[in-house]
Amino acid sequence: MFESSAPFTTLLTSSCRRLLDFAWTQTRACAFAIALLSGVAASTLLPGLPVARYDLLVAYGVLLTLVFWLRGWESGRDIAVIAVCHVIGLAFELVKVSLGSWSYPEPAVLKFAGVPLYGGFLYAAVGSYVCRAWHLFDLEVVRYRPRTTAVVAAAIYVNFFTHHWLPDARWPLAALLVAVTAGTSVRFTVRGARLRMPLALSFVLIGFFLWVAENLATYVGAWRYPYQLHGWQPVGVEKFGAWSLLISITFVMAAAARRAGHRQPS
Repeated sequence: MFESSAPFTTLLTSSCRRLLDFAWTQTRACAFAIALLSGVAASTLLPGLPVARYDLLVAYGVLLTLVFWLRGWESGRDIAVIAVCHVIGLAFELVKVSLGSWSYPEPAVLKFAGVPLYGGFLYAAVGSYVCRAWHLFDLEVVRYRPRTTAVVAAAIYVNFFTHHWLPDARWPLAALLVAVTAGTSVRFTVRGARLRMPLALSFVLIGFFLWVAENLATYVGAWRYPYQLHGWQPVGVEKFGAWSLLISITFVMAAAARRAGHRQPS
């Protein structure tokens, strides 16, 4: 009896250790996002300063980026991906804020059309996560279709603008994303074991945790939805689906940068 239970106990212990290692590596991959959200939270506790809080967070975001680059936690190519995430994130913010989807109610000097420049760092944090996870987990994408996936990801990005004036194609695009990533998987390493996960499933899981992070971010005042202006309320669960789609854009850019790096002559 005891001998027969030993293999199960060993397997359970090994699985728990692997899960803990996976969680710890994910936490390391989220280092930029954790530091950024911690800074946002801490900024709400500061006494009155001559510099607007949003402007102070811009300087903090730049400092974080420099620290991660100088420490070697992110390569120059990673920084380029993160910078593009920052730019397309600001474009996204400009449209959404102008339409009243959410707002940044506090004043700032470094603010254009209602959007503070620090808002782009919220998307840069997502780019940092994808780039760091790629390195830390030694990611390998199997049977990836870069062109078709990029086209669908671009259409998803555009739809988040156009659905304000045209029919929302979110569900058809989600089905297309599942179709173009069918058979595509991500291989990663945890405690020396090589594991595999369907790419579409990874988008869903990342989307869920981004939705959780969005709840934390709005709670500490990173931005406000209209229904949160008079007191915090949880972010609607539909944002979980939105993030699951939007993460495809960041993934496509990180994958393209990775392929470009491999094509360079040694």
